[in-house]
Amino acid sequence: MTGVLQKSPTRSGQTLARRRRRVPPLVPIILGALLVLALTYVLPPFRNYQLATVGAYFTVTAGLTVLTGLNGQLSLGHGALMATGAYTFALAQNRWLSMPLSVLAAILTTTLAGVVIGLAAARLRGPYLAGLTLAVAVVVPSVTSTFDETFNSDMGLSVALDPPPGVVPMEQWQAWLCWAGALVTAFLLATLVRGRFGRDLRAVRDDETAARLAGVHVARTQVIAFVVSAACAGLAGVLFAFLAQSVSPGAFPLTLSLFLVMAIVIGGLGRLVGALLGAVLLVALPALAQTASERSGSQHLEGNLALVIFGVVLVVVMLAAPGGLASIHTNFRRKR
Repeated sequence: MTGVLQKSPTRSGQTLARRRRRVPPLVPIILGALLVLALTYVLPPFRNYQLATVGAYFTVTAGLTVLTGLNGQLSLGHGALMATGAYTFALAQNRWLSMPLSVLAAILTTTLAGVVIGLAAARLRGPYLAGLTLAVAVVVPSVTSTFDETFNSDMGLSVALDPPPGVVPMEQWQAWLCWAGALVTAFLLATLVRGRFGRDLRAVRDDETAARLAGVHVARTQVIAFVVSAACAGLAGVLFAFLAQSVSPGAFPLTLSLFLVMAIVIGGLGRLVGALLGAVLLVALPALAQTASERSGSQHLEGNLALVIFGVVLVVVMLAAPGGLASIHTNFRRKR
């Protein structure tokens, strides 16, 4: 009797897990799209802008959590990949005045950069991989100063954009486009990781030797993971350029790459829900830091305070829920 009672929660947990796996990725994407659409009609303009920013961040954190959480590759250079996509979009848009072509050019350019970095990253491990991606984050902003005639140095580039259609407010239009990109990205990633490629990612992350013996091409899997994540970062850079209607080196500092890594760790590695929670924190915590610095009367406190708040939240979450915020609900249900 005792054995039956002990096995029942496990079986029920397995049944719930199977049901969650059977839910098509399109269902939560449609529900998310309806929720965002409804919110854009009730939120004030500034909150719509923040909502759009969350969507832009979600695009890059979703790709980064697949790379780091599912494949085990640490990247400290995704801010630079975002800058690559943003600058490519700005240059193409100012030349062609065609947003679809400019977005495509930005994604292709960032994907190519992901191939180059991914080929090198597949040969590196641990701190060497982190060092490579950190070097990328340092080098890319300096390129804008070296070729100042093209990139306008620290002043950056303005982006020529068409006005919103009809009488749609600009902030609402920005939220629609940013979340369209974010939800399409989430759908493609969810579909990708549910198949064989997702199993290969986890196998390589857990044990490269065992994965190789099982027939998994380790290097190819790692390169593809980096390329997919780089493409997501490129699209996120496009969305940020669209939000700011300009692009400059100051928009993609080294701290941005650090914040992205902390966000996916706090949210929950390897989960798109965790990537979403991390994207929310990337908007909410700097806003909290700005409010605190304004009340203190110190303008120099804002940048450092945001990093301090992120660090404190990271420590607290890792102590309370090592799996990130996305694991709290799962842990609570298991205890019950």
